[in-house]
Amino acid sequence: MLLEIDGKIVPNYDATIVPFEEGDVVTGKVVRIDKDEVLVDIGYKSEGVIPNNELSIRKSVDPNEEVELGEEVDALVLTKEDQDGRLILSKKRARFERAWRKIEAAAESGEPVNGAVIEVVKGGLIVDLGVRGFLPASLVDIRRVPNLDEYLGQTIQTKVIELNRSRNNVVLSRRAVLEEERKEQRQAILERLQPGLIIEGQISNIVDFGAFVDLDGIDGLIHISELSWSHVNHPSEILSIGQTVEVKVLDIDRDRQRISLGLKQTQEDPWQRVVDTYHVGDELEGAVTKVVAFGAFVEILEGVEGLVHISELAQQHVENPREIVAPGDEVKVKILEIDSERRRLSLSIKRVEGQVLPRRTEGLEGDAGDLENMPELGLSEDVFAEAPAPEVEGVEQVVGDAAEAELSSTEETQTEEPEPGTAAEEATGADPEAEEQQ
Repeated sequence: MLLEIDGKIVPNYDATIVPFEEGDVVTGKVVRIDKDEVLVDIGYKSEGVIPNNELSIRKSVDPNEEVELGEEVDALVLTKEDQDGRLILSKKRARFERAWRKIEAAAESGEPVNGAVIEVVKGGLIVDLGVRGFLPASLVDIRRVPNLDEYLGQTIQTKVIELNRSRNNVVLSRRAVLEEERKEQRQAILERLQPGLIIEGQISNIVDFGAFVDLDGIDGLIHISELSWSHVNHPSEILSIGQTVEVKVLDIDRDRQRISLGLKQTQEDPWQRVVDTYHVGDELEGAVTKVVAFGAFVEILEGVEGLVHISELAQQHVENPREIVAPGDEVKVKILEIDSERRRLSLSIKRVEGQVLPRRTEGLEGDAGDLENMPELGLSEDVFAEAPAPEVEGVEQVVGDAAEAELSSTEETQTEEPEPGTAAEEATGADPEAEEQQ
């Protein structure tokens, strides 16, 4: 470290200079921070300069936010001497080289990488991995994210799904990480759940045939027939996405990880109130909900309808039920039969003492329907024993399967239930948890 020159011993300054070449990564100490550059002592004959645009992959950074005085940093040598004789370094490129090696290893092994979201761009997010990684909007979460700005500044975990060194292109997926985590959660949830259990969940999607409920990591399906004791035309009539509901576990397919749920089972069955409260011969008030060829349906309790057969509408012969009643009419009815097993009520208007409904003449266009081809209702024949037999063939038998569809549950009026998993895939994109970000 010492030299003898002209008989004098002097320090060998050249021996203290760290040897390096352009493209090498060197380590130095920050000695000064200016508005547009940072000076770093790397043991060279002059201090190295890191221009502001070489500090970080972030745009328009404040040097004071990137480095501190006395901090040791790694920097890549861009040029040993520029036109002004300065040593030019790059902190971001040194970080890029080291980061790229880690990213390559992560892509090969499938391990996740951590990075901060630094920008929201068209179609996704930019994640700082030492390299600018692109996270498409469709891969940010399992479900569509309406506002990407909420991720700005967050540190997130992603998987590398595409890598191109020549273009410095890195494509990431957070959804892949979440799906892997949920796979373990699903199994734990399935082991915990049992048929008959009442649990709380959040409505995650609504489709024509029902609603999907997020049970903290796995989706269950409430078929439309299990939503309410009364008829439901579409699930959106009673549910909305994001709503928290209590549901009952009806069935679990552990092999296929599918859960069938019921909402109406957590509510009072109005039919049970009928069985407990009313008896044959009781008179009560109700509202006409529907008029059909063979009679009218009257709602006596919310969710409970009974059939007034055409022969029970009036003392006189009735050709068209609309001659006597219309939807919305308030009427008194008498209970003729309660079939608790099939959940059917037979009612009468004409047998209510003192009640005579006027015959309507206006607004009756056409006939009441094809009474000769009326289906069999299957109610007791003696229910209408006191009523005069209708003149039209087939009317003396109170109708069957068609009225059952009108009277009782929606199960018989809805389409066949699709398999929950398949339905979810069609409704949400890739799978029940991953509706595509449309």
